[in-house]
Amino acid sequence: MSAKPFKVLITHPEVPQSGIDLLKENCELIQVQSLPPSRTELLQKVRGVDGIFWGGHELLNAEVLDAAGPQLKSISTMSAGLDNVDLDEVKRRKIPLGHTPTVLNPAVADLAVGLLIAAGRRFHEGRKKIETGHWENYHLNWMLGQDVRDSVVGFYGFGGIGQAIAKRLSSFDIDQVLYTTRRRVHREIEQELNAKKVPFDELLNKSDFVVICAPLSAETQGVFNATAFNKMKTTAVLVNIARGKIVKQNDLYNALKSNRIFAAGLDVSDPEPLPPNDKLLTLDNLVIMPHIGSATNRTRSEMATIAAHNVLRGLAGERMLSPAY
Repeated sequence: MSAKPFKVLITHPEVPQSGIDLLKENCELIQVQSLPPSRTELLQKVRGVDGIFWGGHELLNAEVLDAAGPQLKSISTMSAGLDNVDLDEVKRRKIPLGHTPTVLNPAVADLAVGLLIAAGRRFHEGRKKIETGHWENYHLNWMLGQDVRDSVVGFYGFGGIGQAIAKRLSSFDIDQVLYTTRRRVHREIEQELNAKKVPFDELLNKSDFVVICAPLSAETQGVFNATAFNKMKTTAVLVNIARGKIVKQNDLYNALKSNRIFAAGLDVSDPEPLPPNDKLLTLDNLVIMPHIGSATNRTRSEMATIAAHNVLRGLAGERMLSPAY
C-alpha cells in the first residue's frame, strides 16, 4: 500500500468521527490524546504536518505555526468564532484557514429562542421557588413574565444567526424586528422578517427583547455597559449568544440585581468557564448556560465534516468550503 500523501494533526481526542473518516482516506492522521488537550503534546505532534484540524479552543498562534514548520499548508478550526486564532499571523504566512460558521446557525438560534423565553418567563426563578418551598400559587399575580407576542425584538448584529432567530420568532407573532449593524441587510430580508435598521440607542429604547448576535471586536467589546442598560426598558430581557466580553458583566449584574432590566439569558460569559462562586449565579432573574449553543449531535458532526473538507481543499490547493479570510 502506498504511503498517504499528507500528514494531518487533529488537535482534540473527541473530534466527531464524520470528520476523521473524511480525512483518513487520503491523509495520515496524528491525534492529540490528552484531555484537556496538552499544549506540550500539541506542539510536539504538530511538527512536520501538512494540515491541522483545530478541534479545541486552544490558542492558534505563531508558536504553533513555528512548531509545525514551513510545509504547513492548510488549517481549519471546528468553530465559527476565531477569537482564539492569531488571524494576522496566519494571513502573514499565507496559510489557508477555514472555519465552520453557518452550519451552527439553527442550533444556536434554537437555544437563543429558548433563553429568551426562559428568561422572560422566569424559568430559573420558578425552579428555585419550588426547591425552597415558596410555591405561592395563592397569589393571582404570582411569577408574571413578559409576553413574546406583539413584542419588539432588537438584534445587536444581524447576520445568519440573528436572522435565523428572527425567523423562528416570527411564528410567535412578534410586532417588529429592529437591528443595529454596520451595514444594512438586503431589502428582501428586511421585508421577510419585518426588520428595520436603527441606531443603537433606538434599539435599546424600543426593544422588549434585546439579542446580542455580533462577533467580538474592538468595536463591540463592552458595548453593553451601565449606560446601555440605563437606556433599556425596565421590562426588557437581554439575551447573549455571541461572546461574553460584549457585555460588561459587572454592569449587567447591577442592572439585574436592581431590576433596572427585567431579566437576562446568557449562553456566554467572561471568563469561560465562569467560577461557581461568581455573583451572577446568585441572581434569580438570570438564566445561564455553559456555552452550549452548537452542542447537538447533528451540528457537531456537520461542523467536523466541513472542517475536514476545508483541510482537504487547502491541501489540494483549492478554495475552502468556508474560508476565514
